This record gives sequence, C-alpha cells and structure tokens, in this order.
Amino acid sequence: MDARDTDLKKELDATLHARRELGEDYESVLVDSFLEKVDQRIDGAVERRVRRQLAEQQMQTARDSRSPRATDSWGERFGFGIVSLVLAVPLSAIGGALAQWPGMLVAWAGIVGVNVAQAARANPNLFGRRAGSSRGSGWED
Repeated sequence: MDARDTDLKKELDATLHARRELGEDYESVLVDSFLEKVDQRIDGAVERRVRRQLAEQQMQTARDSRSPRATDSWGERFGFGIVSLVLAVPLSAIGGALAQWPGMLVAWAGIVGVNVAQAARANPNLFGRRAGSSRGSGWED
C-alpha cells in the first residue's frame, strides 16, 4: 500500500466518522465529496499514464526519424557524385591503356554500378519498389 492509498483510506475514515457524527441527513453530501476526491485521484493517475505514453511515443518517433535515409543529405549525394567523376578519370585512363575500349567500358560499367547502388540505397522507391518490399524474392514463408 503506497502513500496515495493511505491518504485515500484516511479520507474514507474521515468521511465515515463525519457521517456518524452528522447523521444520515448529510450522507449524500459526504459521499459525493468523497467520490469527488476519488475521481480526482483517478484523473491524476490517468493523466500521468497518458503523459508517459505520449513521451514514449515521441521518443520512438524521434528514434525512427534518425534512420539512415533521413541522414542522407543533398551535400552527401553531391559529394559522392563528385568523387565518382574524379575517380572516373584515372580508372578510364588505366582501363583504356590496358585494354583499349573494352577496358574503358568495364571501368565505366563499374562507376555506373556503384552510383546506381548508392542511388538505390538513398532512395528505396527509385526503382518502383517500396522500402523493405520482398515482392518476388522467393524467400517468403
């Protein structure tokens, strides 16, 4: 039994004691007064519980908003594109020097592949699939 229950028990005892002293004429007023105090206790408990649940939901929403997709900024994507182009020059030169056109095509296919993978990671809806979709994967139970 915690302090709130003890206080409520004291209130009930005081109400019963007052009823005995004042008689049945004041019984309905005393009961209404006691029930009002009980309602206030219940309202306070419900309000605390609702506040706690609301705070938990806000924390969960804050955690969910920090997903990797939310942290991808335009600057990050732009930087990735610049680095790809900067690295494309030496890769093209090396591929072209070693294997002429086929070497350059392989180098550029790798560059395009890396950029497509980055774009697909940053935008799961880019190729018409929803994020987390396993449609047609063949791994469903």
